[in-house]
Amino acid sequence: MSKLNLELFIARRIFSDHDNKKKFSRSIISFALFGIAFGLMLMILSVAVVTGFKKEIRDKVIGFGAHIQLVNFDSNSSFETVPVNRDQIGTDRLTAIDGIKHVAVFATKPGIIKTDDEMMGMVLKGVGPDFDWKFFRDNLVDGSVFAVSDSSSSDKVLISRKISSQMKLKVGDPMYCYFLNEQETGQRMRKFSVAGIYQSSLEDFDRLFVLADIQQVRKLNNWQPNQVSGFEISINDFDQLDAITKKVKDLSIHYSEQDSTLLRPVSITSKYPQIFDWLNLLDMNVWIILTLIILVAGFNMVSGLLILILERTTMIGTLKALGGNNQSIRKVFLYLALFLIGRGMMWGNIVGIGICLLQSWFGIFKLDAASYYLEYVPINLKIEHLLLLNAGTLIVTLLMLVIPSWYVSRISPDRALRFD
Repeated sequence: MSKLNLELFIARRIFSDHDNKKKFSRSIISFALFGIAFGLMLMILSVAVVTGFKKEIRDKVIGFGAHIQLVNFDSNSSFETVPVNRDQIGTDRLTAIDGIKHVAVFATKPGIIKTDDEMMGMVLKGVGPDFDWKFFRDNLVDGSVFAVSDSSSSDKVLISRKISSQMKLKVGDPMYCYFLNEQETGQRMRKFSVAGIYQSSLEDFDRLFVLADIQQVRKLNNWQPNQVSGFEISINDFDQLDAITKKVKDLSIHYSEQDSTLLRPVSITSKYPQIFDWLNLLDMNVWIILTLIILVAGFNMVSGLLILILERTTMIGTLKALGGNNQSIRKVFLYLALFLIGRGMMWGNIVGIGICLLQSWFGIFKLDAASYYLEYVPINLKIEHLLLLNAGTLIVTLLMLVIPSWYVSRISPDRALRFD
């Protein structure tokens, strides 16, 4: 048997020794194992919940405005936009950019919804046949989305539950809206029909956006059939947002001629910086939580290993008397610590992943949608997160255990055997 196998063999025998359950070290080691299991469980839950929360909020915001909007350079942050020619750059050139998933035109017009008893401001967002309805279908609570075509104009609209509740509107009801143009003295009235009701739980967006046929917005703005507010661009990877925004900017500059409209891309993070700055702050909170949990779990294992070394003083003295060196004996206790950490991590993974799966499947823990923009605690469980958490916990804890293992070198055989 090789020297390395001997050290591993001794560590396994100590790890599987069930005759010393009444010893003091057993309670200390059990407490350390519980600390690792509980800490890893908390880390899995923290990362899954925070990343899930960020993803859900981010996807909701993107659902209302895509990842990038390509608009007229003269347009400001208001919803009264300066039109652009939809054929100036062409969606085929945009979709040719690597990483872009979908491109659709849009147009907006602010207005007022009025009933006999109530009135509220809103933004009529016009969409065309190329619009991706997936987000609103997923958040539909009543009715259905409406069809849009280039050949005819539809009077159907999609409103939020917030607007429906405040204005007392149901699916199939008429909705009267009023609009103003700068070049006109009077107001324009339009009668729409409610086709469906959605709820995203983003109150600031739900009380604002009403989806309609883009031809309705063109008529209200006195635009030509080929004029739109801009292009909404969806991408495959959110992490590539800045890089793709730069590519879109370069493309728009390249296709800008002397008499054409100058276009500029606006990323969703720059359009709503307050939301994404708030989400980015959550990353710092997660790192603080993970650091504190790993340190607490590591110190628990340090104390447990020290107790275990003290309890095995006689064994250490015997091994040294038989010719064992300090490095070899330290390996025995590091192997033992690895077994103990592995057991704690196994239970931490089982409990943490189990809770995540139960929450993901059944939505056990609810949230106040008015405060958190979500109806239940979100879960984003990814295998790469689990691997990084387990690897980080194992590496940091073992590194912390190297220091107490050096205590083995301070134990002399004669004192250890006399102590017995």
